[in-house]
Amino acid sequence: MADEATPALTDLIAPTSIRLTETATDKFDAIRKVGAALLDTGAIDASYIDAMIERENTISTFVGEGVAIPHGTLAGKDAVKTDALVVLRFPDGIDWDGNEVVVCVGIAARGNGHIALLSQLATVLMEPEKAAALRAATTSDEVYALLAPEEEDSA
Repeated sequence: MADEATPALTDLIAPTSIRLTETATDKFDAIRKVGAALLDTGAIDASYIDAMIERENTISTFVGEGVAIPHGTLAGKDAVKTDALVVLRFPDGIDWDGNEVVVCVGIAARGNGHIALLSQLATVLMEPEKAAALRAATTSDEVYALLAPEEEDSA
């Protein structure tokens, strides 16, 4: 759930940041494409892409359900100009250390902002139906709807 200090995931995604027909030769190619999408939004300096590769070399950003969440190392934070998310779908899938990844959600966040964003993403991905819908999404509107904050239930 987003609070006032943490923007909703959908507030950080520009329409041009949703790319649903990407291809990649391997996970590092996919990470570079995620980085390029973040660069295109003006959210990062190019050096952040190296920090994303370094993060992947240290620990996998595969999170399950066919999704990886590439993001930079702590040292790469200085290359982040503004918080942003990008969503890239690889319909043919990518081998991610023996797991198939179809969706990469790239994160650029200043300070510790990535922790709250990862938490929000985890909430979406813990629901297999939502994760499956994200893997199958073919329009930006579908992606926005899946990542939009849920309304509070009135109990």
